[in-house]
Amino acid sequence: MKVKEQLIQKVDNGSITSPKGFLAGGIHAGLRYSKKDLGLLVSTKPASCAAVYTQNHFQAAPLKVTQDSIAKEQKLQAIVVNSAIANACTGEKGMQDAYTMRKLVAKRLQIDEHLIAVASTGVIGEFLKMDKIEKGIAEVPYSATLEGAHAFEEAILTTDTVTKSACYQIEIDGVPVVIGGAAKGSGMIHPNMATMLSFITTDANVSSESLQQALKEITDVTFNQITVDGDTSTNDMVIVLANGEAHHSILTEEHPDWAVFKAGLQAVCEDLAKQIARDGEGATKLVEVVVEGAKTTTDAQAIAKQIVGSSLVKTAVYGEDANWGRIVAAIGYTQTEVKPDEVAIYMGPYLLFRDGTPQLFSEEAASTYLQNKHVTITVVLNGGEAKGKAWGCDLTYEYVKINASYRT
Repeated sequence: MKVKEQLIQKVDNGSITSPKGFLAGGIHAGLRYSKKDLGLLVSTKPASCAAVYTQNHFQAAPLKVTQDSIAKEQKLQAIVVNSAIANACTGEKGMQDAYTMRKLVAKRLQIDEHLIAVASTGVIGEFLKMDKIEKGIAEVPYSATLEGAHAFEEAILTTDTVTKSACYQIEIDGVPVVIGGAAKGSGMIHPNMATMLSFITTDANVSSESLQQALKEITDVTFNQITVDGDTSTNDMVIVLANGEAHHSILTEEHPDWAVFKAGLQAVCEDLAKQIARDGEGATKLVEVVVEGAKTTTDAQAIAKQIVGSSLVKTAVYGEDANWGRIVAAIGYTQTEVKPDEVAIYMGPYLLFRDGTPQLFSEEAASTYLQNKHVTITVVLNGGEAKGKAWGCDLTYEYVKINASYRT
């Protein structure tokens, strides 16, 4: 069911604290040299929740603790996040430290431990500095203000160059409902998530079961459709909290406004996903690949991901070279069925290739188009009605410099 765009309104200066009943904050606890490195997100009451996690086999300790928390009764009330140290591949001590973080937050907020999720991001294989974590949790300020939200956004960053947030408003039963989000991610970004964390809040009244199904479906077409460098990390997590403070009838798949809620949640996730792709380490351009005319949506998504993840396509975009041969090559080694003589390729408005034949176009004009900060590549397969999208970035010299010295 398609939802009219006017039913989903972007909220200027909105954040994770824009929905009713949410507070956030961040502090410099001393895990990093000077930047904020510990964040806290709190709901005024237990909230329905949903979460998806990295598919990396080496899941970090915080993910396991969060899964344990949610399993208790499908409710969460707070999320604590640290940057600088991932607490991944740290054995039993890492698990104990993650549980200690949960316990310290429970004590601070005077709530049950199973209502708290834990997240970490940073260097793999290092132990948390628990004395600094304990002090930070005791002192981190949190509020329902935009300043509190910004402090939280800053505290979760690693190699990111900018904070990432999104906020949209919809109506359920004629009642305004707000959905806000914050995310981090810049490198180790690949489909099936990567070193990215995303936290989404809403005052919608929705069951945890329905929320989980919605998040899973939406993740597949948003966060799982971005790639920066082909690496998937150990700590990826997306969590949604819905505390019901909008006070409308409970949302499930049977509710007449269910499609509106899903569209609003997808708008937030897609907005955050694009911001992550745009902020790829060393990136200068956001690359959006649109595939049309596929037999299935799965085929369209797979081809879009293949193109946007190709190192040769990414470097061509960086070099502002409309080298459609690299796009053809990327399409050609997907596992989906493609009829080469029916494919058309566009770089922005310029038709580069169609029906197995190069097309006449201005190299100069196409190169000028590639100077834009947002570049769109469109592929028309002419094999069906399905569509798909993926997002990524160009590959630059700066990416190598950043990752060559990440631990130093």
